Amino acid sequence: MSSRVKHARNIAIVLALAAIVAIVPGGGTGANVVLQAVSVIFLGALAWVAAVYYREHRTSLLSFGDARRAVLYGAIAALAVTLTATDRLWHTSAGSVAWLVLMGAALYAGGAVLWSARR
Repeated sequence: MSSRVKHARNIAIVLALAAIVAIVPGGGTGANVVLQAVSVIFLGALAWVAAVYYREHRTSLLSFGDARRAVLYGAIAALAVTLTATDRLWHTSAGSVAWLVLMGAALYAGGAVLWSARR
């Protein structure tokens, strides 16, 4: 199969799916369900990768000490909560600033812990 035929086929598939979503009653709802399912699968994959990474580096994390480990886990928790509340925070200008400050502080704290552990 030549590349032109593949490209034409792929474009036809995308157009057919877009037509189904636009024309069929409830197509937008079906698309939202599929989008939510893909989001849940992606988040599950991220959780799985985090669990594997934790198991592989458990001894390194335990060697940080209680204070550094608490800062690292707090930074991870702040990132998770801030990312979860992104939609609500971006609706106001104060929320947008708070989102940026929280993300920056959490990334800085996590980076500082990891940087100090490598010294």
